[in-house]
Amino acid sequence: MPISSDHRQPESSSPPLPGAPAAAPVANWQTYRRLWVFIRPYLRPLSLVVIVSLAATALTLFQPYVSKLLIDRALLPRDMHALLWIAGILAASSVLGFALNILASYRYVKISAAMLFDIRLALFRHLQKLSPRFYARFRLGDLMSRLNNDAGEIQRVSADALLSVLSNVGFLIGSIAMMLWLNWRLFLVGVVLIPACVYTFVRYQRILTVLTKQLRERSADLGSFFVDSILGMRVVVSLNAGDREAERFRERNDAFVKTMLQVQVASFMTGALPGTILTIATTAVFLYGGWLIIQGTMTIGTLVAFMAYHTRLLSPVQNLMSLSASLASARVSLGRIFELFDTAPEVVEAPNAAPLPPVQGTIRLEGVSIRHDREPVLENVSLEIPAGSFCAILGPSGVGKSTLADLIVRYLDPDQGRILIDGRDIRQFRLADLREQIVLVDQTPYLFNATIAENIAYARSGVTRHEIEAAGRAAGLDELIARLPQGYETTTGERGLALSVGERQRISLARALLRHPRVLILDEPTSALDGEMEKQIAMSVRAAMPGGTLIVITHRPALAEVADAIITLREGSARMTPVRHDFDAAIA
Repeated sequence: MPISSDHRQPESSSPPLPGAPAAAPVANWQTYRRLWVFIRPYLRPLSLVVIVSLAATALTLFQPYVSKLLIDRALLPRDMHALLWIAGILAASSVLGFALNILASYRYVKISAAMLFDIRLALFRHLQKLSPRFYARFRLGDLMSRLNNDAGEIQRVSADALLSVLSNVGFLIGSIAMMLWLNWRLFLVGVVLIPACVYTFVRYQRILTVLTKQLRERSADLGSFFVDSILGMRVVVSLNAGDREAERFRERNDAFVKTMLQVQVASFMTGALPGTILTIATTAVFLYGGWLIIQGTMTIGTLVAFMAYHTRLLSPVQNLMSLSASLASARVSLGRIFELFDTAPEVVEAPNAAPLPPVQGTIRLEGVSIRHDREPVLENVSLEIPAGSFCAILGPSGVGKSTLADLIVRYLDPDQGRILIDGRDIRQFRLADLREQIVLVDQTPYLFNATIAENIAYARSGVTRHEIEAAGRAAGLDELIARLPQGYETTTGERGLALSVGERQRISLARALLRHPRVLILDEPTSALDGEMEKQIAMSVRAAMPGGTLIVITHRPALAEVADAIITLREGSARMTPVRHDFDAAIA
């Protein structure tokens, strides 16, 4: 689902760094307007829900007036016939109102769940467009807090927000109209303290909004701490830093608890103080209404009906106050969600992007420059990788080898210069087509908590077991599979940690080969293996890609012995050295 044009980054005195998260927006009530793009597809079913809900509210409003009829026309005159038909009307309206409320609630929850799925799906797709630089800067714990906690808060509030607002506002307006009709003087007595209720509510609601945002941030701090500590548990244990981590946890937890208590106090004051003031107004209604009955200017049935409306008047007012506090909390969550939406992707597909034909020619870089955090990584790099070649990219750590790979698959775009395939700028092509034919295997392999076969098959849907095993064979997995009792059905564990680094690297390589790419880029793909094994796997991969281009990023010069060309990166510049090999003889 497209995101509305309102999703733009706030202005600032200096431009944000590429890939940096957008500045946190102010969470005001205008935030809810940005939901319109997600609400619009559901307007018709929502309209039907509104009509049904209003009908149920009207029936609920009718019931207190029936109590007036019951007392004044049936009980006091001792009219059994009137008692029967009035009681019948009351029962019928109750049953019908119950049925309408059930129908409206069921339909609304179903619609709201669909809308929230659209929001989460749009956010998930947006996150897929963000560059590696975004994920390098954004705390993982904070990101998970937004996707889980904030999205869950929106889900919780939205599950009954619209119906609650409609029913409570409708009943509030209807009750006020009925009380004015029954006795306007008594109504004035009952609402004289309303301004004081509104003032106290608005005051504490503003405080609650600020504190709720702080609580979300403290929760994200805790989440980030747990992620860092758990992922680095081996380091914590090996350095005997358990006490230090416990103290860090204590500091973050104390800050979270302190903010949580402040939120609790503000939340209590937001709901309880206005409710207490309204209860005092009920006492005044009792006194004045009783005096009117003693004076003979009002019937008992009228006072009973009026008190029923006034007593129920407290409920929608308190519900709306409580709902407003929940909406304020959800508004903060929405602001944090839209902050992710406001983070603009660095790489954007051109509106008229063309399909990419099968890659046949060379990959050429012309004057490519790119910076990270305003520091130059590659400067004015020009080079050419021949079609169908085996090219090794060498250089020390931090010189820009991985950045070069990210540029070729368009995870990043150069600040200057261009990259061409078959003589055309890769920015002219559809991203999906580009990444279908050019596959990058990262230096840190990631495996899902599934079987080896499922991890390899993730590359392409509908693959056969024969294709999976062929890809595994080309990636040098035969020895591993032979010594595993369950073979390809062995579970890799969380993030693949049940296997060694070298084994994870080879599974990740097999997954890439299953795509049959025209260009395969391997970023330190076999760094956990010895040099000879690395060369054997490289040659096996080359044999599995007839006519394809293989680019291997490595810090080991040993691969240069079997490469067609060597690109050496030093201090942001590149030098290419062609090498002549008899590939068939090398395979033999």
